[in-house]
Amino acid sequence: MLVETRVRERIESGKGITTLIFEAPMAARPGQFVMVWIPGVDEIPMSLSHIGGHAGITVKEVGEATLALSNLRPGDMVGLRGPYGNGWKLDAKRILAVGGGVGMAPIIPAVEAVGDRGRVDVAIGARNAGEIIFEERARAASSDVRVTTDDGSHGLKGTVVALADAMMKEKRYDMVLGCGPEVMNRFLLKACVENNVPCQLSLERLMKCGSGLCGSCVIDGLRVCADGPVFTGEQVLGMKEFGKCKRDDAGLRVKL
Repeated sequence: MLVETRVRERIESGKGITTLIFEAPMAARPGQFVMVWIPGVDEIPMSLSHIGGHAGITVKEVGEATLALSNLRPGDMVGLRGPYGNGWKLDAKRILAVGGGVGMAPIIPAVEAVGDRGRVDVAIGARNAGEIIFEERARAASSDVRVTTDDGSHGLKGTVVALADAMMKEKRYDMVLGCGPEVMNRFLLKACVENNVPCQLSLERLMKCGSGLCGSCVIDGLRVCADGPVFTGEQVLGMKEFGKCKRDDAGLRVKL
């Protein structure tokens, strides 16, 4: 069901990255997403970066719809459908949460939901300091937060996968949560396998309906919107298309 709501607050979270808090509440699980309708523009899937009293999303400007979202101001109207999909399972004793770029959006509610600063560690990565998001929220919810940037402008210099790999070798984790660009997820999965740590990965694919009906987000027979977006490492290891191809607007496979 479509819920019409207004923008309550607009926050500039990073360079070209905007967080919108809506007036509508959202009883969602960390890792779920909503379909956001921008009147006169489009409807697109967005991970929830804020759940509970007021729903919130965090968007990076990459196209017409995301630019339109970024330009919304308090009082502007949008439509929300959801929440949809499967979220993170947070019952592991020791968790390492890994977020790359705006992939921190679905990660940070999971970190906060753990509710124990000593039970969850966080690795945050981005291309540069301006694209690091939710570091303060992470530090409030975790006793061990480490940051890395590709250019070394904030935190360590290097990739977030290299940082996560080092943390897995330093400490013992029972579960890794990962979200970011598919190439990041692919190498994070490899690092988890090498370190013998189970993982869950949040995947991204083109979604048109959000409820598992249209098939546009199918990857190896699994619907990212309904069967995911969070999958186990074992599920992802069995995906032949993961890290290699995706579907375009016409449903045709294209190389990543």
